[in-house]
Amino acid sequence: MSGEEKQEAEFLQWDAMPVQLIQELQEHSAEELLHKMKNILGFINHRTCIREAVLLQHYLSAFWWAKDAKFSPTQISFTMAVLHILLENLREKQMSSVDNMVVFMKAMTAACHCAPSEEHGTSLLNNNEAKALIFYVTKSRNMSRSALGATLISIHETQTRIPQHTWTQLKKSEGNN
Repeated sequence: MSGEEKQEAEFLQWDAMPVQLIQELQEHSAEELLHKMKNILGFINHRTCIREAVLLQHYLSAFWWAKDAKFSPTQISFTMAVLHILLENLREKQMSSVDNMVVFMKAMTAACHCAPSEEHGTSLLNNNEAKALIFYVTKSRNMSRSALGATLISIHETQTRIPQHTWTQLKKSEGNN
């Protein structure tokens, strides 16, 4: 197995929020979570920048969904990491939905797999948790009301309507504001 394959087999964790911070955030109200999340993500223009507003809503919805699903902090970190990767694949790599779903399924396989060499090992997600996460991601991918679906569609449509050189200029000007 190559180093890249070994890396993919490990559970993804969201670097923006360590497990200890996620434990703390689980105790906050929706309003407090909004305030904390915008600071963690550095979204200072979320009231005037549509991109930041949509992404903030995406992350808040995903976090709240995972919390309501009674996911552990490690499972929430995995969920947030996977969703972040899916967004980045669309935004930065302009990956197709099919290719993005392949990435998602690889991450899910790693999270649901328990190595046979581990005597009492457990997977990160059990079958029901995995099904719930798959439903959340695929339902939102099918243009549901969730923030992920709206975000993915919004980013994709914006990038396909605006020429790449203009998109680059917009990103640069957004960073200067």
